[in-house]
Amino acid sequence: METPHAVVHYAEIGLKGGNRAFFERVLAQNILRRVEHLGGKGRVERLSGRFLVHLDAPWAPSAWEEALSPVFGIAYFAPIYLVPPDMEAIRAVILENLPEGPPRTFRITASRDDKSFPLTSPEIQRELGAAVQARTGWPVRLKGAELDIGVEILRNRAVVYLGRIPGLGGLPVGVSGKVVLLLSGGIDSPVAGYFALKRGCRVIPIHFHSRPFGNWMGSESRAREMVRALGRYGMEPYLYIVPIGKQQREITVQAPVAYRVILYRRLMMRVATALARREGAKAIFTGESLGQVASQTLESLTVVEDAAGLPVLRPLISLDKTEITALAERIGTYTLSLMPGDDCCQFLMPRRVVTHPRMEETLQAEERVEMDRLVQEALDGATRVEV
Repeated sequence: METPHAVVHYAEIGLKGGNRAFFERVLAQNILRRVEHLGGKGRVERLSGRFLVHLDAPWAPSAWEEALSPVFGIAYFAPIYLVPPDMEAIRAVILENLPEGPPRTFRITASRDDKSFPLTSPEIQRELGAAVQARTGWPVRLKGAELDIGVEILRNRAVVYLGRIPGLGGLPVGVSGKVVLLLSGGIDSPVAGYFALKRGCRVIPIHFHSRPFGNWMGSESRAREMVRALGRYGMEPYLYIVPIGKQQREITVQAPVAYRVILYRRLMMRVATALARREGAKAIFTGESLGQVASQTLESLTVVEDAAGLPVLRPLISLDKTEITALAERIGTYTLSLMPGDDCCQFLMPRRVVTHPRMEETLQAEERVEMDRLVQEALDGATRVEV
């Protein structure tokens, strides 16, 4: 049955003390933004520890799930029915909307905001549980029930839901400030962006490719699709495209072969720092995982991070490829990473790459190139692309 109402419960926000109102306000805005993206209009009513979402027109349960499942900050939610605070009305709406299908276990979870209601929460649960059993014969299971029927008694109405849907948790996107994401187009970096969003960051992707060399058009298309896919979770609807093929070629001519990739990455860190400051971002997120490839040893990570003027955050640092791939499949970016396109770090890739670079040798290698000029040229070629 369709309904124009839903209840949204949050968890972590409830621990935020004096900042709680700010976190609630951002979450409410994100909910309405997502609802409006899917063609709905409505408002959010704030209650203690939860929201009621009211739309102008009823939605099917599947539409509610599509709207609210990707919104960070939600512990769980459910489409609801609003009825008078009367046991007959509550019983009727539950029995009218019980799901069909094979026998299932159930439980009733009741709470009272209005303590003047004549029945206590356990009494409400017993009476409604008996009515459901009389209608269906289903057994009650307090832990692990297949169907959780919720009843919340408010002062002038009752909230009733039949089954609830888990949310993503985390913090509402926007409460933690802006960051930039080095979005390569591979498997790892979109997952890093997902985790940045989960911690409440507004995420601005930056994609480097080797234009005018290699399949840079495929690389750019892949990055755009990833940004579009992550948009349902709150990713900003644009990205920076930065061609660095000419700069890479110059590095290969001037720098020692084994240090090429290190200098590529130091170049990207400098450019990312400049773009982050342009956007007012406070940190750089990457998809690096310790020891996954030669350029992700502790020594390599250290000398690359040295070129950044902002904190470099690596949420995947301890995950292996199998774990990262599973996450990419879950959030919908894995198949996009298989699209054709050349990774800029594979361009002019040397046969031998230094795996334990020393800072002194790195700086000596960098002195052979005009790094400040290369960074400025890359910034001059950067474009902001709306998706």
